[in-house]
Amino acid sequence: MIFSMQASTLLYIILLIVVLDFVLEQFLSALNRKNKKHSLPEALQGIYDADKYQQSLDYQRANERFSMLSSSFSFVLSMVLLASGFFGWLDIQLQAYVSDQLWRALAYFGILYIASDLITIPFQLYATFVIEEKFGFNKMNLQTFCLDKLKGYVLTALLGGVLAYIFLFLLINIGQNFWLYFWAVAAVVMLVLNMFYTTIFVPIFNKLRPLEEGELRSAIEEYGRKVNFPIKNVFVIDGSKRSTKSNAFFSGIGKQKKVVLYDTLIENHSVEELVAIIAHEVGHYKKKHILTGMLFSILQIGFTLYILSLLVFNQNLSYALGGNSLSVHINLIAFGILFSPISTVTGLLMNIWSRKNEYEADAYAASTYQSTALAAALKKLSVHNMSNLLPHSWYVFVHYSHPPLLARLNAIKKYTTA
Repeated sequence: MIFSMQASTLLYIILLIVVLDFVLEQFLSALNRKNKKHSLPEALQGIYDADKYQQSLDYQRANERFSMLSSSFSFVLSMVLLASGFFGWLDIQLQAYVSDQLWRALAYFGILYIASDLITIPFQLYATFVIEEKFGFNKMNLQTFCLDKLKGYVLTALLGGVLAYIFLFLLINIGQNFWLYFWAVAAVVMLVLNMFYTTIFVPIFNKLRPLEEGELRSAIEEYGRKVNFPIKNVFVIDGSKRSTKSNAFFSGIGKQKKVVLYDTLIENHSVEELVAIIAHEVGHYKKKHILTGMLFSILQIGFTLYILSLLVFNQNLSYALGGNSLSVHINLIAFGILFSPISTVTGLLMNIWSRKNEYEADAYAASTYQSTALAAALKKLSVHNMSNLLPHSWYVFVHYSHPPLLARLNAIKKYTTA
């Protein structure tokens, strides 16, 4: 049906989707705000003290107000650009300078990327140097911020530029069946990124050092032997260079597996708690969550590319956004909006699956190591990062890839200390 729609009808549909998406997000955010308890609930006794809980509420309110401001700005700007035909106008201007469709498309997205990032820089600065600074999280200085920006631009130009070139080359030269070829390219890129992320990309922004010999490394390796999961590549990342917030992650598959612990995590947790965190990540591997997650992501990319192939050559989409002829790069903008309701549904399904995986990984860690250490680690992480411990259930359903802390603690209770 969409192929026979007039450009004006398509524009109204696109604008309606943008409006509904904004309204839904504001509705969910309002529910989440109203769900907070201003006095320390009984369920949080022993997790937060009263002062720290109040500070966390202040932090969440500051982020919520800022999120409302930034999302409202983005919404208004999007509506103005779409309704005014800006995306078509930009293509018309480029036609006078770049005749080749592929290079015009690359220039088109390059301009949009730079303009979008420049517009959002004031918001990024405020979030980092005002909100995060006020609540004691920020450790980044302006020089690091600028260097990160420059590195990001170079990385986007190199990696993103190559992928964009391949994508557009296949799209323009093969036609509607381009999606099969680029799907294969995307699958290979995902595999390579997963295997070599910590080896190639992390060092661009952070320093990694092997975890030194000592009690923690011995405890991690001992646990790995216990569950028949060799853990040799353990690294510490200088997360404190930018923030006091803590994290840990596994990266790679096969012999490329690496455990990465933030230095802030090591500073704030006991050896038992750190091993429990590692045990949780091992649980993801043991339960095949990493491989199935990659498979689902590849299938999702294939599905998205297939739907794109049905719409990307529809000239009415170009006209809807102000173009004067069929331009696949304008149609990619239109597709991103038209596909958003479907991506919302797939995102919901992925979040449901992800939350299930987190419960399973928690259960694995609690049953193979220490449930009390895991619970203590989760509490410390939430308190230190000032997480929202009482999110609204609808907000969780739509946005959370991890279950809320209290739900995880209740699930862990049935496991006795190993």
